[in-house]
Amino acid sequence: MNPGSIVSCRNREWVMMPADQPDLLLLRPLTGAVDNIVAVHKRLADLLVHTFTAENIAPSEFPLPKPEDLSDAASAQLLWQATRLTLREGAAPFRSLGRISIRPRTYQFVPLLMALRLDPVRLLIADDVGVGKTIEAVLIARELLDRGEIKRMCVICPPYLCEQWQKELAEKFNLDAVVVRSGTVGRLERGKVGAGSIYKSYSVLVVSIDFVKSGRNQHLFLMDCPEFVIVDEAHGAAVADPANANQQQRHHLLSELAMNKKQRHMVLLTATPHSGVAGAFRSLLGLLCPDFANYDPGTLSEAQRIELARHFVQRTRKDIETEWKDEQPFPIREPLDHPYPLSESYAKLFKDTYAFCSEIVIEGQGLGLRQKRVRYWGALALLRCVMSSPEAAIAAFESRHRKLPAEDGEPDFSASVFESAEDRTDDSTPTAPVEAAAAELPESGRGKLRTLAALAKSLRHSREDSKLAACIDLSAKLLRDGFCPIIWCRYVATANYVGKGIVDALSAKFKGLQVLAITGMIGDDERRERIDALKFDGPRVLVATDCLSEGVNLQDKFDAAVHYDLPWNPNRLEQREGRVDRFGQKSKTVKTIRMFSPNSAVDGVLLEVLLNKAREIHKALGTHVPVPEESETVTQAVLNALFLRGRRDEAQSLFDFGDGPDVAAFHRKWDAEAARERQNRTRFAQRALKPQEVRRELEATDAVLGDPDAVRQFLLEAAQRVGLALSKDAKFTDVFHIQVGNAARAALPDAVAYALPPRTKSEVWRVSFTSPLPNGADEYLGRNHAFIAALAQYLLEDALTQSSRAKAARCGVMRTRAVEKLTTLLLLRARYLISTPDRPLTLAEEVQVAAYHGSAGKPDWLADAEALKLLATAQPHANMGMSEKRELTTVALNGWKTLLPALAERMEARADALNESHRRVRQAVALKVRNVAVTPQVPPDLLGLLILQPMVTA
Repeated sequence: MNPGSIVSCRNREWVMMPADQPDLLLLRPLTGAVDNIVAVHKRLADLLVHTFTAENIAPSEFPLPKPEDLSDAASAQLLWQATRLTLREGAAPFRSLGRISIRPRTYQFVPLLMALRLDPVRLLIADDVGVGKTIEAVLIARELLDRGEIKRMCVICPPYLCEQWQKELAEKFNLDAVVVRSGTVGRLERGKVGAGSIYKSYSVLVVSIDFVKSGRNQHLFLMDCPEFVIVDEAHGAAVADPANANQQQRHHLLSELAMNKKQRHMVLLTATPHSGVAGAFRSLLGLLCPDFANYDPGTLSEAQRIELARHFVQRTRKDIETEWKDEQPFPIREPLDHPYPLSESYAKLFKDTYAFCSEIVIEGQGLGLRQKRVRYWGALALLRCVMSSPEAAIAAFESRHRKLPAEDGEPDFSASVFESAEDRTDDSTPTAPVEAAAAELPESGRGKLRTLAALAKSLRHSREDSKLAACIDLSAKLLRDGFCPIIWCRYVATANYVGKGIVDALSAKFKGLQVLAITGMIGDDERRERIDALKFDGPRVLVATDCLSEGVNLQDKFDAAVHYDLPWNPNRLEQREGRVDRFGQKSKTVKTIRMFSPNSAVDGVLLEVLLNKAREIHKALGTHVPVPEESETVTQAVLNALFLRGRRDEAQSLFDFGDGPDVAAFHRKWDAEAARERQNRTRFAQRALKPQEVRRELEATDAVLGDPDAVRQFLLEAAQRVGLALSKDAKFTDVFHIQVGNAARAALPDAVAYALPPRTKSEVWRVSFTSPLPNGADEYLGRNHAFIAALAQYLLEDALTQSSRAKAARCGVMRTRAVEKLTTLLLLRARYLISTPDRPLTLAEEVQVAAYHGSAGKPDWLADAEALKLLATAQPHANMGMSEKRELTTVALNGWKTLLPALAERMEARADALNESHRRVRQAVALKVRNVAVTPQVPPDLLGLLILQPMVTA
């Protein structure tokens, strides 16, 4: 009794599965769920041989159909669809497709093909924001798990992404992960089995990098870390300024993991691998291979380029749209500007604040360095707050005037003024630099602050707040046009202020309007719960700070991004827009809108010096290029010109502040970075892997397991058989309604009814077979969705146990014009053992259709494609009596054993084709291909048969 053979035990049949431990027998029910595996100890089995006959494990055979299992041809076709949709262990190279719940795009298989040619897998995936790096990385992990090449995996990510990763793993890849961070450790410790650490006790982990980067947590994690590691936002763990202790600790953690070169697989994910700091980029490459840390990407030799290209993929959306022309998975981004004039009162507030800030900066030039910088930072913070909102301005003006202790040294408030690359949750009003600056002023200066605060209060929620009024008008237009926008703000005070303003102004105009404000003051879990609670139906607006600007998926509910506050770091602009402009966006077009006032010197400098330049580079290159490493220094110099260049002509446009030599030098450096990025993208876009090469392997897998169209066809046919209330949506394309109310459930078999989702208020479940989901759909139904799996499993078990009463019967006979000779179609389930050196033996299954003309004694075999076509398209054209059907079925079944030698040859030929397919996928340049052997286990199971009798002619 070898793996793959059929045995009997406890009055039922089982399939013997490969076992890692020699003392164990693993049995899977022949007709049950594929995950219901029973382990039996061999010595226990030997003891029971002579004691309990029912417990004996003995060789057996798959039960053949019976003549009374007769039904129509559609029933036989449904059985074929149901059987292949129950398969989880396909024999084709892409084995993970049997267990994932989504339909990846073809281009997303490129990193998987690259990974399968590496041992161990060391890969840096640097595709653009929104291309689908999460899917690409977990597809690799899922594939290695299903091949038995790894047993455990973990995702290392920033803490604010932990729950999102956990959700993605569960919903899309059927991986039940636990989150490891400070708030979950206690529960995980109580739930673990054995004496090992939690990192060893759970097979799928999502780990906060900030929790495990140091101390005792790091030691335990390094000791018991799983063999497969995904690192999200990997640029945050590159070597950086030595003063950045957090980033240094993260890099040290990953370096320690990477040292286990023989056993550790690592996939690094980032949309910005090169932040402008060459050393940081090389430190990421060094995690893939120590030699790469010494490479200069700008002067790579051809041999170095080839070697690095095996481990590095970096594609723009333009690359994908050009190379994979039949797949256009991304929306069209429509960038717009929305200028607004400052009202008379708002203009006065800005003008007076600008004059006050210029005065304190200029007066501070004669002070010491420490006092000068205090005033400088305070002035910048005040200007940011005033141009953000009256609410943020009030918070800044009324901050307490606390003097910094002298021993604090030279203060650095850059994180309070500029967007921090390190912390996206720091969205509080920057009161610290304002407090410090105000504390250095005489009483007259503090009096001016109070005057400015009173002016800001007069603007709050009044008609004079022209910025808020412009945002409300813009939001109303977007909602009328069918868009659901995200309004991006810099500060908590501004986000809450804008949210209230939109609610007050638009709730009466838009029925059912949902407005949600999310800021860093709300915890990660509560943020996610509030966003999830938003309904898909009806108009909705999200007002958010940059706590949501990185790594968070918002494309399913929003399709426009409005920059209420322009970021002072153009990298943040791209991250914000990437929340809606990404893979999975349902809308064909997304709008990205920059709000600014031509009356504002601050907006003018930002646009001319930074944001317009970033847009220009993106338009030319097709991707985002981060600002060079000196960006903050240059930006400070440009904004310093607001105060020190002496331009006081109020009629002069402030958009010409970007013409100084320091800015010109900065732009030249940025252009050089863009040229380097263009060169890298050309070198590492992986054009060596052609679409047809990937598509060939994917289509081979689809032929066995079923593609999304097969799932649609299966459900439409099965619905009529089991009484499922299914209808097509009258408005949205490829959207179907399934009734989930009590009455609808009562009409279904219990096994199918229990698999339906909970009742909804409308008692309608809106589903689609298209991924990404189209508008109007709540959920994607793929081959591994719990409902499809339950329905397919029910129909298969029903066919094998209920004979003629089955919804999908095992035998069918019809008289048809589709054939000219008597033709028999055999529905077969074939098993193959797949062996790889130094890897566990695995068992795979396929559903095959074989057909022959004539009798079993002298079969004339048809090509596989012709057999499948007959199964799918043959229609009855005349009635047949039941006695004739039984006679033909009996003859065909009696000839089964005569066919076995020929079927064995067909399985051998199929095994040869599978071997060749595995070889192509594993093929690597200048590397020895790991031999994969696919061995058929004969005989195949005869699940059913369909006999086609030609029409009798005169």
